[in-house]
Amino acid sequence: MKADSMIFDLDGTLWDSIAPVTESWNQVIERRLGKEARICEQDIHDCMGMVMEDIGRKLFPQLPEEEMLSVLRECCSYENEYVAKTGGRLFDGVEETLKELSQRMPLFIVSNCQDGYIEAFFEAHGLQKYFKDYENPGRSGFAKAENIALVMERNALKQPVYVGDTKGDCEASKKAGVPFVFAAYGFGEVKDSECAGKIHAFRELTKIETI
Repeated sequence: MKADSMIFDLDGTLWDSIAPVTESWNQVIERRLGKEARICEQDIHDCMGMVMEDIGRKLFPQLPEEEMLSVLRECCSYENEYVAKTGGRLFDGVEETLKELSQRMPLFIVSNCQDGYIEAFFEAHGLQKYFKDYENPGRSGFAKAENIALVMERNALKQPVYVGDTKGDCEASKKAGVPFVFAAYGFGEVKDSECAGKIHAFRELTKIETI
C-alpha cells in the first residue's frame, strides 16, 4: 500500500483514555445526578466511535433531551481539562512511529470528539508537532466522513489512508473515498474484506510506502 499522507482516528487508534474519561465524567455525574447514576469504564468503552449526542442518549436515556445535553456538555468540558492534565495510555510505539512517519508524509487527526479533546491529547503528551491539521464534529459541525474530506481539501491531499479501529471509521473512510487501515488492537471489529489494510501494532504503519 502507498499513500501521500495519513489521517488517524484518536480513541482506540493513538491512545486509550477510557480510565481518565470515566473518572472525569463520574465527578460531573455524581454532582448533577447522584452517586446511583455513576458509569463504569465498560460504559465508555461501548460508546467509542459514537458521536456525542448518541453517547448522551445511550448513557442517560432517563433524562429529558435538554437536561441530557446539559449534562453531556458539562461532562465533555470537564473531561477536556481533566484529560489534558492526566493524559491517557498511548499505544505501544505511538510517538516513535509518529516521528518516523512525519518525516516521510504529513499526518492528521479526524475524530468524532468534542471541540478541545484533540487539543487535550496534544497537551497531555506533547504530540502536536507531528500533525499538520486536525478536525472533529465539535468544531466543524460535520460528521467524520465530511471531516475527512475537509482535511483532504484543506491540505491538498491526493492519496491519504485513514487509520481507525471501528466499523464507523471504516464506513466514514468509504464515504470519503479513502482507503481504510484497521487498527485491530483498538476497541472495535471490522471484517478483513472491508479493509485496505490491517495492523496489529501501531509500528506496522511504517510498512506503508510513501508516494
